[in-house]
Amino acid sequence: MSTFSIFLVLITIVCFLLIVVIMVQNPKGGGLSSSIGGSQMLGGVQKTTDFLDKSTWTLATVLIVLILLSSLSFGGALSDNDSKIIEKSETAAPINTAPAAPVQNTPAAPATK
Repeated sequence: MSTFSIFLVLITIVCFLLIVVIMVQNPKGGGLSSSIGGSQMLGGVQKTTDFLDKSTWTLATVLIVLILLSSLSFGGALSDNDSKIIEKSETAAPINTAPAAPVQNTPAAPATK
């Protein structure tokens, strides 16, 4: 299993977790915290929204870092040193190392009227 495949699996897991955390939140501030109960809860409503907010930002940061690291580890067929276009251009125009024949300076024929 290549490094890129490992990053791909990790990115998929983080994306799934990020979707779950965002879907739990309510855009009006309710979400999971409003369905759990009132202020008599042990953690309280504010602690739940703080946890969801921090976990959203943490997962988003981890996702960006994983994407950047996976792009650095990608050494697939698109790298420049394995390009077929570069190989074709090098073989199509071979470098001529033989010196060119000297040019002879012959006078031009006079024009006749």
